[in-house]
Amino acid sequence: MKTNTNIKMRTTQLIAQLGLGLCLFGWSNDASALSCSEIVGMVGYNLPTDVILETMKNSGTRFSKDEIQCLVEKGAPAPVIEQARKMSAEAARPQETIQVERPSIDEEDNTPTADLSEDGSGNDPEEIKNAIKLIRAEKPLTASYMIYQLLAENKYPDQESRLHYYLAKALSDLEMYHSAQHYYLEVVKKGPGDPYFEYALPKMVTLSRFTDDDSDLTRIAIKLPPEQFPRNAQNDLYYLLGTQKFNQYVLKSKSYNADDEGQKQKNADLESVREDLGKVSSTSPMYLQSRYIEGITYNEQKEARSAVSAFRDVYKAEVDTFVDAYEKRKIENLKDLSLLNIASIYYGIAKQENSSANRMNRYAQASAYYEKVSRSSTYWAESLFRDAWSNLHLGNLNVTLGKVLTVNSPYFEDTDFIPEATILKALTYFQLCEYNKVESIIGKFDQEYTPMKDEITQFLSDYQTKEQRRLADQAWNHYFGADADSQTVLTQAFFARVLRNRDLAGVVRHLELMDAELTRIDAEKDKWKNTVGVHLKKIIQEDKTFYERRAGLLLLEEMQRQNDTLNKLLSQSQIIGFEVVDAQRVDYEFRASNSSALGDQNQFDVDFATSPDLIYWPFNGEFWADELGYYNYTEQGSCK
Repeated sequence: MKTNTNIKMRTTQLIAQLGLGLCLFGWSNDASALSCSEIVGMVGYNLPTDVILETMKNSGTRFSKDEIQCLVEKGAPAPVIEQARKMSAEAARPQETIQVERPSIDEEDNTPTADLSEDGSGNDPEEIKNAIKLIRAEKPLTASYMIYQLLAENKYPDQESRLHYYLAKALSDLEMYHSAQHYYLEVVKKGPGDPYFEYALPKMVTLSRFTDDDSDLTRIAIKLPPEQFPRNAQNDLYYLLGTQKFNQYVLKSKSYNADDEGQKQKNADLESVREDLGKVSSTSPMYLQSRYIEGITYNEQKEARSAVSAFRDVYKAEVDTFVDAYEKRKIENLKDLSLLNIASIYYGIAKQENSSANRMNRYAQASAYYEKVSRSSTYWAESLFRDAWSNLHLGNLNVTLGKVLTVNSPYFEDTDFIPEATILKALTYFQLCEYNKVESIIGKFDQEYTPMKDEITQFLSDYQTKEQRRLADQAWNHYFGADADSQTVLTQAFFARVLRNRDLAGVVRHLELMDAELTRIDAEKDKWKNTVGVHLKKIIQEDKTFYERRAGLLLLEEMQRQNDTLNKLLSQSQIIGFEVVDAQRVDYEFRASNSSALGDQNQFDVDFATSPDLIYWPFNGEFWADELGYYNYTEQGSCK
């Protein structure tokens, strides 16, 4: 998400000028006393991440394993967790001395272990054996230096795959995940015939949980025959194969013929998706994601019962093991999306019910599932908006307006872009015959969103041709680069919605880790930094352009979707405007022919009677976090 650099600089300068450090907010300036709770407190106050990182560095704190785990569980940003690990009390590794001499290796260490069964024979060069021993001894810095030197000198060309594999393993131990992925991929590119293929591919699978970017693995899964999937990578590769088939189904979903043959082909394609996803073990970290897509495929086939069952499996699953806070949040989001999908299924069934009683029951069921989404969820605002629609159909117009008020509150101003809520608000007031309010709402809607639509349309027009799309990295940097457009009318919430695109979010996560890796390289010993580090930085910088191009292409696709949505909503706004004019005409005709009704104001009095089980407070324009989601209007409407 784009950040205003000037604001970040001013924040940093202000803290420095005050001379108060972070004591102002109850945080200690004691260099040895910076704790997990204090850092989480900084995050809670929305201080810029670079300010928090600088405070951590200046504190000189040595963080314990428990404190780092606390930061992970509390959902601290990845760069903050990364910095805490670098400042760990057990960070003896950064003090590792790069050994120029080749350490001796005991005979017993030549025996391959279960973890390193790929070690090879006892006849291998002594230098390679020594490097492997250093990895086992948790000295990855020295090991990576030694292996890099062997590769640079091309000393053992027949051992290239093995050297690439162990260089990747050492870099992974250094938490340089992109560089590790690069060298594992060098092995995998050689295909199943390479003796290290079956070891490197599962390692790439493991790294993808950190990077959240499985694009390279997907290409491998498509090209590699399933019978050649390494045993330790089968679950992930079957998941990626099924996911890719589903993406292909989405692309051609509109091309299926409506006849029996077309439906047979559609069902066959979806069943092929589920066949691959069904091979993912229930003990795999990918199981919940595969089960989630299974739910979507069942819903595509109108098999509501099976779809609901799949989504329930996801949101009811107990998961307590995560590689980091990012993965934890990702699984939490998947559970919340499952609840939203179940609710949407009931909502869709309601629209098809012929019986009024059954229809109302289904809308009530949908509302109950929307309300299960936690207030702390990334999708809470989305659930409130959808629940507002359920209540509209249930006739609870004042509840609908209350939920829309929450969605439009400052609480979600920077995180949730839901212009549809304003259209729903206008429709609700239209049902209440409050035509002047409707006109005011759609007038402000057009004024706010037309400039946004115009900017997006212009932006997309700059990348229409193949030649232009080859420069998609410029599209990415236009909004997210160091010199991002500061004059944009697009809001922070808009970009937050764009970045919820799963594929785009994965690439962005990978780019963030690459930046963190560059910082980590600069922090290492000079001898390593000026040899291995220089080489790795060159790889990362070259790859960054490639990943920014991918991010740009995904951004353009998502911006097109948002532009289509805004065009549709602006058209709906115009239609509502036309309907208001017509309804006002009918209302004026009624008033003209029923002048006696104008004098009888008693029929329009508001009843302020309230339930004895609730305490009602009048809204004074201030929003409080504990009141969000509970607002209820007392509109009686002006319908005659």
